[in-house]
Amino acid sequence: MHLFYTPDIQGEIYTLSEEESKHCTRVLRLNHGDTVYLIDGFGGMYTAIIQDAHQKRCQLQIIDKQMEYGKLPYVSHIAVAPTKNLDRMEWFVEKAVEIGISEITFLLCEHSERRSLRLDRLEKIAVSAMKQSKKGYLPLLNDLTPFDRFIQKAVPENTFIAHLEDDATKSIKDYYKHGLPHCIMIGPEGDFSTEEIKAAYAVGIKPVTLGQSRLRTETAALVACHTLSVLHDIYAPL
Repeated sequence: MHLFYTPDIQGEIYTLSEEESKHCTRVLRLNHGDTVYLIDGFGGMYTAIIQDAHQKRCQLQIIDKQMEYGKLPYVSHIAVAPTKNLDRMEWFVEKAVEIGISEITFLLCEHSERRSLRLDRLEKIAVSAMKQSKKGYLPLLNDLTPFDRFIQKAVPENTFIAHLEDDATKSIKDYYKHGLPHCIMIGPEGDFSTEEIKAAYAVGIKPVTLGQSRLRTETAALVACHTLSVLHDIYAPL
């Protein structure tokens, strides 16, 4: 399946961007009459036939469309403090999209080692992972958000903070409610500060543990993402 990301698709005729046209005609060596598939990142999957295999403006005829393609049966949101090494966040974004995730927010915390972010680069990683894993939806990626601002907008009954303090004794499973959205907060390598944990508790956010091992930030974020996916499969009604 030759899959292209086309977020601006409308109507029955679509022209690939210059970059995608070059990839289609020169790299994949597709030509007039060949079938390709398009995803818009909002659940639209389109079947198209190449009408003009131009290397800069490849024109396609849409012949079929499917809505809500690959829609996740649950809503998962991971809020994570980005690591100093951005490669680790790129790895997390790629793997989280492959597993299935609805939203990622990057947190700016007291102990954060990174205070700037190339969101455009992370969005490209997410698009590539969406195409590779044949997902129909591109998760929402939110730019660096101060911790205090995030918790004030969070829904406390569905938001949980994973940290290393002794009072984080319950797991995500203990709070999981099938059919509801869930958000897990993951701190930086130095963990959330004591003040941040107290502030989260003050608005009703509850602590969770991700197990006995001390995990790297990106590993903890992926464990939380995968745990939500597994819990949905376990508790989904037959």
